[in-house]
Formats: sequence, structure tokens, C-alpha cells
Amino acid sequence: MPTYLEEATRKGYSRRDFTKFCTMMGAFMGLEASGVAQVTQALETKKRLPVIWLHFQECTCCSESFIRSSHPMVADLLLDQISLDYSETLMAASGFQAEEALKHTMEKHKGEYILCVEGSVPTAADGVYCMIGGKTSLQILEEAAENAKAIIAWGSCASNGCVQAAKPNPTSATPIHKLVKGKTVIKVPGCPPIGEVMAGVIVHVVTFDRLPELDNIGRPKAFYSKRVHDTCYRRPFYDAGLYVESFDDQNAKKGYCLYKVGCKGPSTYNACGVMRWNNGVSFPIQSGHGCFGCSEENYWDNGRLYERASAFPGFGIEADADKVGMAALGVTAGALAVHAVATNLRKKKLVSNLEKEGKQSEKDLE
Repeated sequence: MPTYLEEATRKGYSRRDFTKFCTMMGAFMGLEASGVAQVTQALETKKRLPVIWLHFQECTCCSESFIRSSHPMVADLLLDQISLDYSETLMAASGFQAEEALKHTMEKHKGEYILCVEGSVPTAADGVYCMIGGKTSLQILEEAAENAKAIIAWGSCASNGCVQAAKPNPTSATPIHKLVKGKTVIKVPGCPPIGEVMAGVIVHVVTFDRLPELDNIGRPKAFYSKRVHDTCYRRPFYDAGLYVESFDDQNAKKGYCLYKVGCKGPSTYNACGVMRWNNGVSFPIQSGHGCFGCSEENYWDNGRLYERASAFPGFGIEADADKVGMAALGVTAGALAVHAVATNLRKKKLVSNLEKEGKQSEKDLE
């Protein structure tokens, strides 16, 4: 089996293209220069890892996001060039041939393949709501997970159940980590997650031969350690108490904070504001629409999308936009007063010094 570099060369990519890809992946993962060198060396020398990509209850938006990454090598190197042995969406084979490919990969590459799961698993009615090749999705998951090198739950469906698990959850849609026992599941939530985030998780496993550092609920810290609110370019407007009251008002045209029209950025952990979408062009908030927290558990049952949150962590238990805004304005007014006093004192001292210099100059002339 060829290395990643060999496959990239075969596909027509130059050495420069390959190096740029490795550098981009290292930057996305927050690595230092030495870490980027490790990524490059690993993809130069390591053989392709087999990948099994399962699809259950989902809309395939995660796959769509991945293959439409802003960098063409993301899909080429990590899907075509990682031996994507089984994916109901992308593989050419079907029926018996497809199932044989799955079985062959699990047997030949035992303990070596990466298992990617897209979608939740229905457990009601003995799993009849999602069956492939005569097996329930739960049976397929358990078989594939048993000897996997790493298990990745793509998107909110696989990470927390997403809309399928919304009340009343008729199929008993269940996230992957609640069904796979005794193994760590990497959660990459989002509806869909960012393609470069997905690529970064795979590259980390390939490069360092271990799982990336995860937070307390299983998400990669490199991409889910900060709130959208913390990296939002509209944050200064929030701090100043300047909000959009409706999507067609003057404040919206001025680019003020979208919190009052439902933005869930203060309670959502994701890299949207840093990495953005479509080759880094934009993300929902930049396009004028508030974040609705698609990467957070139960976001579909947490009230209406365009209703403001009554409270969120970081500003006190009962903090809301009005109180924060009033406090911000009060602090601003106080700061202005202090600034004015300090400025006047500095001016007075400057004038006094100039007067002294003038008098001394007069004496020197005499």
C-alpha cells in the first residue's frame, strides 16, 4: 500500500502542494513548527490507513462538508488516498460487493482501520428503522467498532442524536458513544462540522498514532475549546450593549451583536469564527444570521431558534443582554470620566513644563 505522498504525487499534486496541505493541517490543529514537520514526515512515510465510513440516520451533510473542503487535497488525500474501503455514499460498489468490501476490510485490517460513523442509531422496534444488508445499524456498528483503531462520530447526529433524537424521539435515536462500550469515541459535532476540522482529526490520528486531546465530553480540544462568542468579530458590540433588535433594523445594517435575535454563540463551542466556511470566506454570524448552536447537545429542544437565551455561563447565573449592556455602558461611562480627568492632568503638566522651558529660554537669551 503506497504512502500518502506517493498517492498525492500520483494524483498530480506537486511537492509544494503537499507541503502546503501539511502546513494547513498543522495550523488547524494548533501545532508548533515542529508539529507541522511531524505531520509532513508522517504523511510522507506512513502507509494509507483503511477507513470504514458508516451512514445511519442522517442527511449526509457531514460527507458533503468533508468532500467540499476549501483545500482539494482534503478529500483527495484523506478519502481517496486513505483507503476508503466502505462508504454507502461514496463507494461505487453496491449490494453484495459492498458488504464484502466491509467484511474484507474488518478482517484484513483488524485493529488498523479508522471507523467513521455519520448518523444516529435507532434502537426502538429492534432497530428496524435503519437496516443495511439485512442487519440493523446497531449490529453493523458493534461489528465494525470491535476491532477499530479509532472511532469518530461525525456531526451532531452521531455525537448527540441531533434532530432525530428531538422529542418525542419515535425511533429512540441514540448517539454512538452510548452504544460503543469500552472504547473512546471522538465526537466531532456540528450540523455539519467544518470539513477542515474533520480532516484535522484524521490527520492527528495518522500522524501521532493516538487520539487527539479531548474535552470532558469527548470533543477535540483543538477545535472545540472556545465558544463561538469568544472568537466572534461582533463581540465588542455585545460588550458595549449594542444589539440587533430585528433582522431588518438599522442596527442589523451596522453589524451589531445578534444575541437578542437568538444567537446562541455564548453557549456554543465550535471553531466557526476562526476557521469559517467556504475557504474561510464567512460563517453564519458574518452572513447576518445568529448561531443556533448546532454543535451543542439538545439544541433542537432548547427553545425557538430566534428567541434570545435568558442566561448563559460566563456572566453570572442570571446575566442577560440588558444587564450586561447596562453594566457595559456604566463601565464605559466611568472609564470615559477617568480618561477625561487623566487627560486634563496630563495637559496641565505639559503646559506647566512648557512654561518653565519658555522662562528658562528667556533667561538664556538674556
